[in-house]
Amino acid sequence: MGPKTPRSTVLTTEEEAIIVAFRRHTLLPLDDCLYALQATIPHLTRSSLHRCLQRHGISRLPEVGGDKPGKQAFKAYPIGFFHIDIAEVRTGEGKLYLWVAIDRTSKYAFAQLHERADRPVACAFLEALIEACPYRLHIILTDNGIQFAELPKNRRGPTALYRVNRFDQICRAHDIEHRLTKPNHPWTNGQVERMNRTLKEATVKRYHYDSHDQLRDHLAAFLDAYNFARRLKTLRGLTPYEATCRAWADDPSRFRYDPTHLTSGLNT
Repeated sequence: MGPKTPRSTVLTTEEEAIIVAFRRHTLLPLDDCLYALQATIPHLTRSSLHRCLQRHGISRLPEVGGDKPGKQAFKAYPIGFFHIDIAEVRTGEGKLYLWVAIDRTSKYAFAQLHERADRPVACAFLEALIEACPYRLHIILTDNGIQFAELPKNRRGPTALYRVNRFDQICRAHDIEHRLTKPNHPWTNGQVERMNRTLKEATVKRYHYDSHDQLRDHLAAFLDAYNFARRLKTLRGLTPYEATCRAWADDPSRFRYDPTHLTSGLNT
C-alpha cells in the first residue's frame, strides 16, 4: 500500500513550506517561481515544483476578472533585430536621456545615458551598439522621432533626394534595414518600451542619485546582471547571454566573433 498522505521523495517538509509560502505571497507563474527558488533549493526541478503546487492545491493562479485579450505571437526573426527608444530620467544634477536598445530574439539589452537627444547622439549610440554586439545587426526598429528619421512632410518631394540622414547612412554602411513604427502607434515598439520601464523601476524609481555618474554606474551594473544572470521565461529559462551563445552554436555565420569570450569575470 502507498502512503496515506502524498508527500515528495525529493523535497523536505521545510522546502515544501518555503515553496508554498513563496507562491501564495508572490502569485508568480510556475517558471518564475522555479528561477527564483532554485537559488535557495538547488535541486528543485520544474516537475517537482509543479507536483508540490498540485499537492497543496495552488498549481493554478486565480483568474483575473474580465475577458482576456487574445495574444498574438511575435514573428520569429534571426538574432540581430533591435528595437531602439529614448526615455527621460533625472538625478540631482538634472535631466538625462536614457537611450535603450533590446534584441527582439536574444533579449540582449544595451543602454547609455546622454545629456541630449539629438541626431549626433543617435548616430553615436547606433555606432556604439554595433560595436558592442558580437553579432551583425540586420534590422533596427525606431519611432518617427527627429533623432532617427526625417519628418513625414520632408520624406517626399524634390529636396528629399538630396537630404543626408547620417543615421540611415550608418545603417546602409552595415547592411542594416531601418524600419519605422506606424505614426501614433507606440505599442508597435513595445519590447523596448517595456525595457525602458524595467530600467527605470530598477534605478530612478527606486533610488535617488546625487550625480549622473552614480546613475551611470548603477545602470551598467544592472545591465550586466540582466544580460548575464537574469533568466527569462520568453527564453525558456535562459539568460540573454546564454541565448546569444546558443544562437552562435546554431549559426556562427551571423557573428563577428565568439560571444563566449564576453563572460563576466575578475578581469572585466
